[in-house]
Amino acid sequence: MSLFDDSLKNIQSPDKEIMEKTKNKLDGLVKPIGSLGTLEDISIKISGITGKINNTINKKCVVIMAADNGICEDGVSCTPKEVTHIQTLNFTKGIAGINVLAKHAGSDLKIVDIGIDSDISHPKIINKKIRKGTSNISKGSAMTREEAIKGIEIGIEIVTELVKEGYDLLGTGEMGIGNTSTSSAIAMCLTQCSSDLAVGKGAGLTQEMFVHKKNIIDTAIKVNIPDENDPLDVLSKVGGFDIAGLVGCFIGAAVNKIPIVIDGMISAAAALVAYKLNPLTREYMIPSHKSAEPGYILMLQTMQLKPMLHLNMRLGEGSGCPLAFNIVEAALKITNEMASFNEISMDDDFLIDIRDNNWDGKNSLNNWWCQKW
Repeated sequence: MSLFDDSLKNIQSPDKEIMEKTKNKLDGLVKPIGSLGTLEDISIKISGITGKINNTINKKCVVIMAADNGICEDGVSCTPKEVTHIQTLNFTKGIAGINVLAKHAGSDLKIVDIGIDSDISHPKIINKKIRKGTSNISKGSAMTREEAIKGIEIGIEIVTELVKEGYDLLGTGEMGIGNTSTSSAIAMCLTQCSSDLAVGKGAGLTQEMFVHKKNIIDTAIKVNIPDENDPLDVLSKVGGFDIAGLVGCFIGAAVNKIPIVIDGMISAAAALVAYKLNPLTREYMIPSHKSAEPGYILMLQTMQLKPMLHLNMRLGEGSGCPLAFNIVEAALKITNEMASFNEISMDDDFLIDIRDNNWDGKNSLNNWWCQKW
């Protein structure tokens, strides 16, 4: 059995019993029940992943998959294709947006050349090049099915190695001019929506170029006729090597039972492919920010996931992940360090679960709470 098949087969469900115990612990902390919202949800989710109520993050890393896309020859981006090579090298210099944010969060970076359309050699770049860029999807398949599987297996292998090195929280980044087009095509195929709903302006396009971009992506789908019921077929026909590698990262995180953060549009497309290959991968995913690309929210809705931040970001590179890392660690500290009602010998029978949709905030709970403190 291949690494691809074996990994999909061995993904396990989260520990529901521990999740319930973590929820009960959070409900007993000195606060209105459910009042820390998403922070509580994150802590519960991670407890299910690790099988422990109390968790800490020891090492964090954002994996950046870099690759070029053949569709660029059709003018779907205002940015020259050479920027993929240039910006990938910039990551090694610590001067890009993701470098600044990762440093702030205490996170490392792993930069992977999985398909840059040029020769690139640097000790800080992991060479896993499948070939020099994908084919133009407006004329045929981006890659072969075998290449798609190879890309996924590269992601699985990299995550597995990171886990061996002690990393226990991962993020997903990318670099590849034209990859908002490939991710939009994946979104259209796997959510069955139109280009009007899925396609955005990427790094910035004139209205004329935006219309052209949508037309090219529509053409790519008509030419390739991806099978919506076969996510591997969709990936190989209209995806990219960077997306394939990130699909593997999501699968690898699930197999190795560690949480992994979704960044923006391209990362979400990879997450959706992984989810369609095995829905259990969703249980290991933590969305970061709401991308400004329109197809992003459609993909997250398909996976029944919600982003924790809304910052009007559309940089990519994994830039949302370090911000999410900070929030994840804050969520775990709540569980680990906040006092319970029992510990301070305080009665809690007055509490109302504010997660109840029928609670409208107009009762006396807030007044009571303020008086107590």
